[in-house]
Amino acid sequence: MSHSQARVVVTGLGATTPVGGDVASTWESLLAGRSGVRKLTQEWVADLPVQIGAPVAVDPSEVLPRVEARRLDRSAQFAIICAREAWADAGFSGKASEAGLDPERVGVVCASGIGGLTTLLSNYDQLLASGPRRVSPLAIPMLMPNSPSANVSIELQAQAGAHTPVSACSSGAEALAYAVDMIRLGRADVVVAGGTEAVISPLPIAAFANMMALSKRSDDPTAVSRPFDKNRDGFVLGEGGALMVLESAEHAAARGARVYAEIAGAGMSADAHHIAQPEPTGRGVITAIRKSLTDAGLSPDDIGHVNCHATSTPTGDAAESVALNAVFGDRTPSIPVTAPKSMIGHLLGGAGAVESLATVLTLHHGLVPPTANVDDVDDDINLDIVRTTPRKLDDGPLAALNDSFGFGGHNVVLAFRRT
Repeated sequence: MSHSQARVVVTGLGATTPVGGDVASTWESLLAGRSGVRKLTQEWVADLPVQIGAPVAVDPSEVLPRVEARRLDRSAQFAIICAREAWADAGFSGKASEAGLDPERVGVVCASGIGGLTTLLSNYDQLLASGPRRVSPLAIPMLMPNSPSANVSIELQAQAGAHTPVSACSSGAEALAYAVDMIRLGRADVVVAGGTEAVISPLPIAAFANMMALSKRSDDPTAVSRPFDKNRDGFVLGEGGALMVLESAEHAAARGARVYAEIAGAGMSADAHHIAQPEPTGRGVITAIRKSLTDAGLSPDDIGHVNCHATSTPTGDAAESVALNAVFGDRTPSIPVTAPKSMIGHLLGGAGAVESLATVLTLHHGLVPPTANVDDVDDDINLDIVRTTPRKLDDGPLAALNDSFGFGGHNVVLAFRRT
């Protein structure tokens, strides 16, 4: 088998999200339709136009030793937590060489949409309040967008490369696509890939709110994020991330690894339309979906589930529905879809990774998590939205898509296949 034909499989999962501090609790919450959105309680919230968010369910301070955590931006803390869980879940322990791997054949691709913004802002505040000598000497290595991938690479002794895709809200999915290419091109046997984000702070909330991206609803926080609902009015800012251990199928089989699913293909495109608005005909999304199917050797008829990007914005959800209908035609109303952002909010650079993890578990367990808060489906949305309770998928061969789109017109669609 040539490198370009190598199948890439998922053998380990790690996550920290607004609905769970690990993969098991996150999956349990998604199946239960349990929301992680809540009212923020920090003092700085009082003057903001939006006062809700979706912080992680388990704070890193409860997981990481203080001496370790204080040297890492919150986004990198998430990455370390996810990497350790995924690495152990894949059956590895210790650094790459201790796990019987060649470090030069192990890579990392950990995305971020914005990077260590909270570190930057806190150090700027320190500069203004106390002068330049009070700025942390660790500020630069902490705020670098590549800090999560670099720290995971150090943690695992991964020397095949440590990369950081930055494509707004599609970054996490792009990281997985890049990791697949690394394995297919023969640059690595094992890659730890995904994305994290940590920007629940005053400036990002104010900025997103002022550009009319966030929901202004102020009633029950758990009911605010409502993808595809007629009364949706914007997303909820979340935080967290997920990382997966990817391997060539040959490498995984040789060591007898458990396989969750195959990442069979990836498709990318750019709308080239607007810096913050989706192209309304779904042209770029359609292209990305079709590219992912072609890359995976699949046809539209092979797809039995779609994990939607669906942020709960009026224009974004509508454009995604248009694109799915264009690709799947008359089959569209019979393909079950779900929208995790209804429960976890929007994790920006971590979104595509967490939602891809949910897609992998959907195929592995044969259950589609419900979408929360869809009380009145928009008349223009022609999709089979799983609501209220999980939906069981058919046994046997099955493929699914995960959609991820980002400001700037970035579109990434990943095709997963049940193994």
